Amino acid sequence: MKTATATQVKNSLGEYLDAALREPVVITKSGRSHSVLLSWEDYQRLAAMEDAWWGEQALAVERAGDILGAAESLDFLNAGLKKAAAGDG
Repeated sequence: MKTATATQVKNSLGEYLDAALREPVVITKSGRSHSVLLSWEDYQRLAAMEDAWWGEQALAVERAGDILGAAESLDFLNAGLKKAAAGDG
């Protein structure tokens, strides 16, 4: 994985945009990893993987029966709002 400082990326953005098409680029700031520049395709792939993971989590909760119905959800949210308004949350 390629690494560059924020200043290097600022001064040669086109070069690093091209590099990100081949591999993610770690951008450092003040000597620490700060951000990652990656291609649109890599981003879409990662977003799809995350969506699939969350979908599986939701299905697992649904299969286990650990979900609230609409009325229970509303009661839960209202109770939380009342608690927050009273300064308890």
